[in-house]
Amino acid sequence: MRVVLTGGGTGGHIYPALAVAREISRQMPQAAFLYIGSKNGLEAKLVPREGIPFQSVEISGLKRKLTLENVKTLWNFWRAVQDSKQMLREFKPDVVIGTGGYVCGPVVYAAAKLGIPTMIHEQNVVPGLTNKFLARSVSRVAVCFEESLSLFPASKTVLTGNPRATEVKHGNKQAGRDFLGIDADKRIVLIIGGSRGARAINEAVLSVIPQLGALEHTHVVYVTGEVHYQAIADELKKKAPLPENITVLPFVHNMPDLLAATHVLVGRAGASTLAEITALGVPAILIPSPYVTNNHQEKNARGLERAHAARVIVERDLTGERLLSVLSELLHDPNEWEEMRKGSLSLGMPDAAAEIVRQLQEIASKK
Repeated sequence: MRVVLTGGGTGGHIYPALAVAREISRQMPQAAFLYIGSKNGLEAKLVPREGIPFQSVEISGLKRKLTLENVKTLWNFWRAVQDSKQMLREFKPDVVIGTGGYVCGPVVYAAAKLGIPTMIHEQNVVPGLTNKFLARSVSRVAVCFEESLSLFPASKTVLTGNPRATEVKHGNKQAGRDFLGIDADKRIVLIIGGSRGARAINEAVLSVIPQLGALEHTHVVYVTGEVHYQAIADELKKKAPLPENITVLPFVHNMPDLLAATHVLVGRAGASTLAEITALGVPAILIPSPYVTNNHQEKNARGLERAHAARVIVERDLTGERLLSVLSELLHDPNEWEEMRKGSLSLGMPDAAAEIVRQLQEIASKK
């Protein structure tokens, strides 16, 4: 099978595409891939690291009101469609899958116009503008939440879950502990703000570093995001020595292993993160980003809250003391933790990647 992958801007769009590629490779070792993204997006850095050929188009997002900038954006879209058609004619894919972000628009649209079977994957409860636009043209729409089924054409929409769930299912708990160099009796609290980090979470955590250091039988892994790492490292140097039970990292590449060993996660409510923790049954304290379209992260988080899989703290209410209080409750109440673990597992779809590959094979076979 020859597959074109597209998706970009954030890790939440890129990692699902890479998870699909890995599952296809597991099932079909001779499969060939091409990833089309933006040369300025995070995908330009992450995709080549996976050994997948990468090409780029120039594209930006439409504003939600009429502006002169939108005229330029529409021109760039048309040009990106033409560039995408040329790349697609040269690669001759059997199927094209888009996992979100502006770059999916011209690539998937071009594929549909060329008669190539296409799929889009919507990770969030509320779809973004790009996927709303593409839904009319594609062969199949895959969604992660039941609430999303009614927002796309019923005849072509399927519930698959997020392929990142499959990635973490293969995580090695012991490898995660070995990476940190900690004993098996230590609980791991993973604090992470997403691939780019989150300023509000970082500020809250910095304010309670001594208290986190005092948590018994607990090791805190604090992932700052590469953008914020140096500033936080400098700030920590001004304080007392970093407690021995706290590890500060800019980024984690072996996230499946680390998540497999995690007792409680503190972080944003991006779709990939939620897919990962529900596949493993990791209780969470979610702090949705208020800076996303349609406030979709809070909608994502509230779904876990209703299932008693997570506690939610909206950013305007976030303080170090509030975060520490909720975390302490979970660490000191094993019954509550166990109920949240069960609630999380009830939402998990660990076979999502395999289901997406099955759907891709089905639409490719109808070409």
